Order: sequence, then structure tokens, then C-alpha cells
Amino acid sequence: MKWLKSNISIHLLIAVALSLVINFSYLLTPIITERGMDNRDLDGSTGVHNTGTLHLERDLHAYIICDCELHDSVYVSRWQVQRFRLNDHDHLHFTTRRPRHENFSEEQLDKAHLSLGEIVQINGEDFDPDAIYDRPSHAVGFVWQILHYALASFLLIVIMCRRRKEGRSRGLSFAHRFVGVLLVVGVAFYLAPVMTPNGLDFFFKGDFNGGAYFVVLTKTLFMLVVAMLYTRIFNLMRQRQQIVVENERLKTENMTTRYNMLVGQINPHFFFNSLNSLAMLVRERDEQRALEYIDQLSYTFRYIIQNGQSSTTTLKEEIEFANAYIYLFKIRYADKLFFDIDIDERYCEWTLPALSLQPLIGNAVKHNSITTKRPLRVSIRTVDGVLEIENPKQPKLDVESSTGIGLQNLRSRWHIITGEDIEIVDDDDRFLVRLPLKHPNTK
Repeated sequence: MKWLKSNISIHLLIAVALSLVINFSYLLTPIITERGMDNRDLDGSTGVHNTGTLHLERDLHAYIICDCELHDSVYVSRWQVQRFRLNDHDHLHFTTRRPRHENFSEEQLDKAHLSLGEIVQINGEDFDPDAIYDRPSHAVGFVWQILHYALASFLLIVIMCRRRKEGRSRGLSFAHRFVGVLLVVGVAFYLAPVMTPNGLDFFFKGDFNGGAYFVVLTKTLFMLVVAMLYTRIFNLMRQRQQIVVENERLKTENMTTRYNMLVGQINPHFFFNSLNSLAMLVRERDEQRALEYIDQLSYTFRYIIQNGQSSTTTLKEEIEFANAYIYLFKIRYADKLFFDIDIDERYCEWTLPALSLQPLIGNAVKHNSITTKRPLRVSIRTVDGVLEIENPKQPKLDVESSTGIGLQNLRSRWHIITGEDIEIVDDDDRFLVRLPLKHPNTK
């Protein structure tokens, strides 16, 4: 029902539009039949009124035996017999047409039969040519026809759109939809309103000729075909939309899973390094520094818990975390490790993925020699909306193997969250990473 309510308005609009097309189709009938009228060899009306009796041949061509003495007969084409619904032995009051001069010689004109022009009366009753088309004669009849075909079209569309999806109990099976369509079409045909010269009538109780039967059948079949085409297009568009939504959902789930996996890899790495540093203070029995270390360690873990699952954080918060994290390393390396932090205040509220500085600081300490003679100085600064972390390369004598997981995790997280990439400069003398910050007003 939820799906039906969300699409009921568009189904109603299509059903009403289809009903209007069906019921205004009678306007096209005179245009189409006029083109098919075999009057290319006819000129204007003679203006003479005649009377006579119609004699219908087997091939539906006919002749009118005139009551006058000027002509023996007047030709009536098959199209005119069908259009005016003429029957054998009808007594007609009519006008005639004569052949065009450019197609016949004078001698041929004298011998050619006149053709039927306009019918004035049939069997003594005035003839209205517009009455043969299914033209509404008043507002009530028009409204009845619009409502009838609009309701039938709407029911067809709803039934055919209620397909049962695989693995779901909701919706209608093919058999149910097929039976429903047959039922709606049958009822629509049986209860169809028909406009007659005497007013509105219904097909199931009216005594109509073959022409009325053909009109009602044509309208019903046209309604069915258009409803099926619309339903097909609608279902294809709905499937496409569902595929797009499903792809977005899977993409979001995949990004979330990857992000959580990456954060999960960071936390153990940082945890074990922190325990090693704390163990060093405990062995030295430096209670004051150990307590301070625990406070800073507590802050860093609290930051990870609060922001580790967040997508982004402000540069100000990230720098505060970096200061606490740097303190942990300063305890370990005393006066051999220095950090130059130069952050422009206008970038403090700009954002970046949380825990971006932790792997870069950790890698600078891990992969470089830090001694009293060769202290390590790491620079953290902002330049034109970009956060730069740079350190000189001081290779250790005992080179530690590097898996590159930390830097790869940072690059992956940055791409997942921001859709951008980081810039890494790794030459003989320095190692530089440039992290583009995002303006807080940028979505």
C-alpha cells in the first residue's frame, strides 16, 4: 500500500489523459475518413436536391435510383455506405456531385454518373452526419465517458504495476494480474457508455449496430495497449531507480566497512606503542612523569573513542590531539625530538579526517634516527589551505622493515571520506605529506 500511495497521483494523471485521448478520438475520425474519401475525381455539389431509393450491391458499392427523370442513377461509394451507415432500400433526400472537368472530356461528362454529395434525409428523417461519430451531445454524457475510461485505465495500471518481486509475498502474481486485467477489460467493454443521436446509452442494454460495437471495441483495446505500454515503461524506470538506490546503499556500506577496518588497524598499532612508552617510565620509576604520561595517554584514547568513528574533525581538535600524542614521544626521546607547529588561526575550523596526524607522526619517529647528535625536527604547518607535515630523512643504521600500512590507511581513509587524494613527496633529503583541508562551508 505504501508503494501504491506514493505513485497514485501519477497513475491517476495518466489514466485521465488516456481517457481524454480515447474520448476525443472522434474528432480525428472526420479528418482521417475525409482523406480516405474517394472524392479526388469529384467537383463541388450541383446544388440540386434529389430523392431516390438506395440499391446496395454485394461489394458494398451502391446506386440510388432517382425519382427524377434527369438521371437514371447516382453512384454511392463503399466509403459513403459505411460512413453514413446506409442500408438497402433506404429512401434518401440528397444532393449530387459531378466529376471534375480536368479528368473527363465533355463527352465523358455527359455519360458519367453523378455521385452522392450530401444526405439531407434518410427515410423521411433529418440526417445529422455528426451523430454517427461517438460525439458527446451534452455534459453528462461527456463526463460519463471520461470517468468510465479513466477508472478502467487506472485499475489496469494499478493491477499491472503490482508485480510480485522475487522473495517477497507482497504484490500480485502473473496469474492474478492476468485474471484482473481480463476482468477489468471485460467489465469496461460491457458497461461502456455510448453516445447515440438520442443521448447517452450503455452498451450492455443498447441495441447497437456493428459500427457502435467496433467503436467500443476499439476504445477498449486502445486503452489496454496504452496501459500496458505505460506499465512497462513505469516498471523499467522503477527497476532502474531501485538499482541506483541499491548501488548507493552497497557503496555506503562498503565505505563504512572499509573505514571501520582501517580505524581498527590504527588503534592496535597506537595502543602497543603507547604501552611500550609507559613501560619505560615505570621501569625508570619516574612517578610524576608516569602520571602525566597516563593523563596524556588517557586524552589520546578518549579522542580516538570519540572521533575514531567520525568522518571528519576540525583542524583545531586534531592539533590538540597531536600535542598530546607528541608529548608521549617527547617523554621517550627527551631532548632529541622537536616539533615545530605553525597553524594559521583562520584554518582552525577547517576540517579533515580524524586521526590523520597520528600515523604521520608515528612514521617520522619510527623510520628516522633520533639521537643527541642528530635530533629530529618535525614541522607541522598550514600553507594555502593545506596541512603540511615534513621531516628530514635520517635513516637508521638498523633499518626497520616498513609495511606501509599506516600511510596506505591514511590515503585510503582520506579518499573514502573526502573523495580527494593526499600528496606525498619522498626524495633523498625530506619526507613531506600535504593534506588538503576542507572549508567548513563546503559540502
